[in-house]
Amino acid sequence: MKVASSFHNHTNPQDVWYVLIGIPGLEDLHSWIAIPICSMYIVAVIGNVLLIFLIVTERSLHEPMYFFLSMLALADLLLSTATAPKMLAIFWFHSRGISFGSCVSQMFFIHFIFVAESAILLAMAFDRYVAICYPLRYTTILTSSVIGKIGTAAVVRSFLICFPFIFLVYRLLYCGKHIIPHSYCEHMGIARLACDNTTVNIIYGLTMALLSTGLDILLIIISYTMILRTVFQIPSWAARYKALNTCGSHICVILLFYTPAFFSFFAHRFGGKTVPRHIHILVANLYVVVPPMLNPIIYGVKTKQIQDRVVFLFSSVSTC
Repeated sequence: MKVASSFHNHTNPQDVWYVLIGIPGLEDLHSWIAIPICSMYIVAVIGNVLLIFLIVTERSLHEPMYFFLSMLALADLLLSTATAPKMLAIFWFHSRGISFGSCVSQMFFIHFIFVAESAILLAMAFDRYVAICYPLRYTTILTSSVIGKIGTAAVVRSFLICFPFIFLVYRLLYCGKHIIPHSYCEHMGIARLACDNTTVNIIYGLTMALLSTGLDILLIIISYTMILRTVFQIPSWAARYKALNTCGSHICVILLFYTPAFFSFFAHRFGGKTVPRHIHILVANLYVVVPPMLNPIIYGVKTKQIQDRVVFLFSSVSTC
């Protein structure tokens, strides 16, 4: 009888609509929080679309560094678009309902884009390593074919890592809990709705984070260690500064990407009692709009070629 009762308590997640409540504890401020998030999302879309357009149409920007930058801009555009519209619908229109299938789809694309973007940042670190340590072989090492293979490898690796998340959440037994204390769907946010053992989900998530993003960070650190060693062997201070300046934008983007991401990742798994939930969710919300907004601005300010093309583009438009 107990077994039968337990069985009947289980629900088919596809038959239930789930509720994203936004930022727990700050519901009264949702309409105000939405204003800066919407502004940042608009800037992110405009900035990244403009960056992609400039790189695709301007032949002088057809270099490895800018091709990787266009991949980063596309990933930023997709990440913010996968999350911000639903967040704004929750904050402004109280449109909190989401089907299980839609929630799982959003979860997959968020994690997929995150892992792919991490791989792109690693590729950009490799690009800077080759440019500074092997400048004479730069164009022969990073050919169009190699760049294409790196981009394909980033997408395939991300898909292989994130696709199992779908099966991991579908295999769980659910008992009727349907409130998700978040503004968008994450793997562990969905798994916590289950009345089943989620140990496999936790172990897989941590393992893949260490083997993908953790390994990317390690290789980025190794790349910049070798870059610094080469730079400080240059006798001219001016040449050292120029070499380091070319890496400045990338370092800023790396910090913007990984710092809030890992804060959110570990707070979701281990910080339930030490990190207030509204702080964790607020950081997670800002994470999907702030880096996509700032990345094109950082590269626009730090890269003269992009500055020149933007000025030329807007001067041409104003003249017309």
